Amino acid sequence: MVGAENSHTVAIARVLNVDKKIPGVRATHVWGETAGHAKDASQRGEIPTIVRRAEEMIGEVDAVVFDHRHGRDHLPAATPFLETGIPLFIDKPFCYRRAEGRKFLARARQLKVPVCSFSTLPKQASFKQLKKDVAKLGKIYTVISTGPCDIRSKWGGIFFYGIHQVDMILRLTGYDFYRTQIVKGKGQNHSANILFKSGTVGTMNLVGEGRTPFHISVVGEKGRIDQEIITDESMYLTGIKDFVRMFKTGKTVETDETMLGPVAVLESLEKSVAKPQARVGAGL
Repeated sequence: MVGAENSHTVAIARVLNVDKKIPGVRATHVWGETAGHAKDASQRGEIPTIVRRAEEMIGEVDAVVFDHRHGRDHLPAATPFLETGIPLFIDKPFCYRRAEGRKFLARARQLKVPVCSFSTLPKQASFKQLKKDVAKLGKIYTVISTGPCDIRSKWGGIFFYGIHQVDMILRLTGYDFYRTQIVKGKGQNHSANILFKSGTVGTMNLVGEGRTPFHISVVGEKGRIDQEIITDESMYLTGIKDFVRMFKTGKTVETDETMLGPVAVLESLEKSVAKPQARVGAGL
């Protein structure tokens, strides 16, 4: 596991090492941004080996999880491992710039290295059921998501928590987005619009105050659905099973669209944060 500042590192390690939810799979090595982060993850996640340099894991592990708080750190850290040919799970967001992500995935295909990345929210049973229900609505007119997000976060601004809402919206609407815009509020609460060529309008309520639960509202030609995204009893388990399956089989349901689509939207929205009156072009 590369990266220990993010809480996901300990959460994933505890599922594997403490709760032993997936037989035969363990987190064995960890590198941390600081010695303190590495020690904390090692202790709480029962990860036996701490390395001073991430590359010390090469030849010692069968697969790697990258888990930084800021998406800009993911691909630079993953590149040396990509070249060795072992499978990689890269936590959300996959990267900070879609051009960088495109290049990385092209190299992964060239080397035939399995790679996947996703938010954990679309992996929850409540979201999977929502997606099935939305499919019955026919043409989708609007999708409105609500959730926590600090557009000025030091870990990538809107990327840091906005990835969860964007990933869910795109998995419901498809990836034919073409324009975005941030609408700033007077305090810490804002909204973002995503326009799709299909005619669907996506809206994200970015709540910077308090800790609001994630919620989705969908209006289609055959009705409306409003649903809070309830997390599973073990929030990370389904996602871990997905990337472990890829580690073992080399196959993943994730695609360039599912991994790069959210990055393209967030990169566009980041520009709109700087110029909120502008409607910024997006697209893969």
